[in-house]
Amino acid sequence: MMNDLAIKQLPAMLELWQTTLKWQPSDRQITQFQKLYEAIIVGNRQQNLTRITTPEDFWEKHLWDSLLGVALLRTEAKLAFKDSELNIIDIGTGAGFPGLPVAIANPNWEVTLVDSTQKKITFIGNTIPQLNLKNIHTLVARAENLGREPHYREYFDLALIRAVGKPAVCAEYILPLVKVGGLAILYRGHWEDKDTANLDSAVSQLGSEIELIHAQKTPISESIRHCIYLRKHFPIADKYPRAVGVPNQKPLSKIDN
Repeated sequence: MMNDLAIKQLPAMLELWQTTLKWQPSDRQITQFQKLYEAIIVGNRQQNLTRITTPEDFWEKHLWDSLLGVALLRTEAKLAFKDSELNIIDIGTGAGFPGLPVAIANPNWEVTLVDSTQKKITFIGNTIPQLNLKNIHTLVARAENLGREPHYREYFDLALIRAVGKPAVCAEYILPLVKVGGLAILYRGHWEDKDTANLDSAVSQLGSEIELIHAQKTPISESIRHCIYLRKHFPIADKYPRAVGVPNQKPLSKIDN
C-alpha cells in the first residue's frame, strides 16, 4: 500500500482487549487491523471516511467499539447462539464499521455490509482483498428497500447498526432483516430511561423486545457506550419497513398501532 511508512502502527492493547472484552486478537488479526487502519488513512485522502485517524482513537472508537457489541455473545448466556456460523448484516456501515472488525474477529461468520452510498461500498470492496477476508459481502441499498426483498427479509441471525438514527428508526430498519429468534444490536452513546420506553414501544410493534441494555466505559477515554440487544420473537407485519424516508420522518411510537 502506498505511503505505508508514513502511517503509524496501531497499539496492540492485548491486555485491554482481554480485561474489557474477554478476547484477544491473534497475530493474523492484529495484522488485519493494521491493514484496515492503513486503508482508512489512505482512503481518507480521496474521500471523507472518518475523522478518527490517530492510532489510539482508531483502536478505541472503531476497533474496540465495533467488537463491544458482539463480545457479549460469548460471555452472556442468554445472548449466545447455538450455531457458531452466523449470517450477520451491518446496516449503514459507512467505511465498514462495525462490520469489518467483526468479520476480522469472527472469520466463521458471513458478514454483509450495507450502505446507500456507492463510494463507501466501493472503498470497502477495494479494501477486502488487502485484508484477505473471505467472509464479507457488500450491498448498495437502502434498509427500507432491503427489508422488503424476499431474499433478505428475516434471513439474518444478527443485525448491527451504529450511529445511523433514532433508536426506533434503527429498529425499523434492521428487525425486518432478522430471522425469528435472532438478535439486533443498536450501538449507542448516551442513553436514558425515556429512550428505553420509546424503543420498547417501537420494537413491540416489530415482533420483538428489548432483551438487554449493556453499558460499558471505553477503555481509554472512559466515555460510556451502550449496546441495546433486541430479540425478535415473531414475524413482522408486511407493512414494515415503511417506504424510504418514512421511518425517519415518523418514528414508531405508542400511537402507531
